[in-house]
Amino acid sequence: MQDYDWNKKYERINGGASAPAARPQIGITGNYADLKCTLAEGYYKSVLRAGGFPVILPPFQPSTDEQAADLAAILDRLDGLVFSGGGDIRPELLGEEPIPQLGSVCDERDEQELLLARLAADRQIPMLGICKGVQVITAALGGQLYQDIYSQRDCETNQHSQDLPREQASHSVALAEGSLLREIYGTDSLQVNSFHHQAVKAAAPGMRVCATATDGIIEAVESTELKSILGVQWHPECLPKTTERDVFDWLVAEARSFAEAKRIHQRVLSLDSHCDTPMFFDQHIDFASRDPRILVDLHKMTEGRLDATIMVAYLKQEARDPQSLKAATEKADRILTEIEAMAARTPDAVGIARTPDDLYRLKREGKKAIMLGIENGYAIGTDLANLAHFRERGVVYMTLCHNGDNDICDSARGSHEHGGVSPFGEQVIREMNRLGMMVDLSHGGEKSFYDALDISAQPIVCSHSSARALCDHPRNLTDDQMRALARKGGVAQVTLYHGFLRPDPEPATILDAIDHLNHMVSVMGIDHVGIGTDFDGDGGVTGCANASELINFTRQLLRHRYSEDDIRLIWGENFLRVMRQVQAR
Repeated sequence: MQDYDWNKKYERINGGASAPAARPQIGITGNYADLKCTLAEGYYKSVLRAGGFPVILPPFQPSTDEQAADLAAILDRLDGLVFSGGGDIRPELLGEEPIPQLGSVCDERDEQELLLARLAADRQIPMLGICKGVQVITAALGGQLYQDIYSQRDCETNQHSQDLPREQASHSVALAEGSLLREIYGTDSLQVNSFHHQAVKAAAPGMRVCATATDGIIEAVESTELKSILGVQWHPECLPKTTERDVFDWLVAEARSFAEAKRIHQRVLSLDSHCDTPMFFDQHIDFASRDPRILVDLHKMTEGRLDATIMVAYLKQEARDPQSLKAATEKADRILTEIEAMAARTPDAVGIARTPDDLYRLKREGKKAIMLGIENGYAIGTDLANLAHFRERGVVYMTLCHNGDNDICDSARGSHEHGGVSPFGEQVIREMNRLGMMVDLSHGGEKSFYDALDISAQPIVCSHSSARALCDHPRNLTDDQMRALARKGGVAQVTLYHGFLRPDPEPATILDAIDHLNHMVSVMGIDHVGIGTDFDGDGGVTGCANASELINFTRQLLRHRYSEDDIRLIWGENFLRVMRQVQAR
């Protein structure tokens, strides 16, 4: 009997021959009609052609919280998502009453898809919306829709539900200058097909219109936040491919990048060396939920695949009389206690870490880790014994000053009271060395920086600083400072605060942060850089606005040809090398 091809394929895949790398998994939402899940073949064949593997998501109405949670679990297995075409979206789900011109709706899929789009956006999953799909993405993310363009617009509207076969174009659309669609197709206009009467009325926040028909109807939207989100009103899966690249090629390439970033985050430990979330404790935040008031919480850390963060007890520089100094020490103690209590409320998901080994143990246990830091040596007043107290509490580093001189040293934003590190500050640094507490010179004046390098017997760190060569701010490090820091084995952590990334008022983006990191690597080498976001302390930029978006930083590192070993160093191992050395003393 003839040996069938499928037997040979089985032997190649399950036998001795190595199988090719798995394709990115692309979820495609199914339609629902006549008691059946249906899907036009153009969707999944376009995904296959582009190099992805299609996974069909059957429509169902998530009537319980458990079913909604199942959707989130499904998304964690996907690398990309296609929202397919179909009927109208039920207006009641968007807070509107239906108008007479509304067409058929599908309860089985509308609520599900709106949830999927919002959840996928939180997880940074690349998304492509087609026909109804662009409307789903728009509505889910806060945009507006027309229920019927012919009755709800007060100007002439072209025919958008064509009678031509699907593989034929019915009209043209203009592609916005500088848009992703122009980059994909290499042209300023496209011939497209169209089968709709609902349409996007206004793009969602964080999205922009990138294609319009001649009558002004919005035909495509894309992210303005450097995210992989694109929606088109037409059906590209039905049109013949006329260029080397199309939206399916784009989606699969983005999904492949996302999948690789996820794999890297499984294998490496990711540490953010500076966040100020405790500054919001007085608002009674809920770290265990996805709290919109803060940039770092358990859900956002999970979505962004951040393993650990150093939360600091921040103290504003104020008066230095005995009573004020005592109050500062008490406040630092109180904040550290509040951080510990916050972690203790979710012991199955979060743990306090004191050492690098603790961080890796917690990662193996599937938990997020929090380390303790102090921002501003004002916290110890003029009593060296307070250092031992805070070290015993688990504080891994102390930033010697903040915006203003204190008893330890001059600040980058101070009045040069001491001309660098004070005599008391020299004692502080030596005691920190003895106790195994890292010396942090972010916020320190330039003379203080060099003094600390000379005094410290251990490498020092700058937990959240960027490059002055790219943004001339006194808080940033000059190239000479960075070279001196590297010679002593120290580390500088690029920060995501706009004012330290761009010298002009134009909002900073993740690309600016990558530019700073690239410059710091070119000056110091790959062994002396890392990431300290300053989230919840004014940190956060377009494309990396909170902890849920930190996987985007990894994707940018991959785009800039950093290897996995490089990424492991950047995402924490450099900083932990210094921590190990300091703690070993």
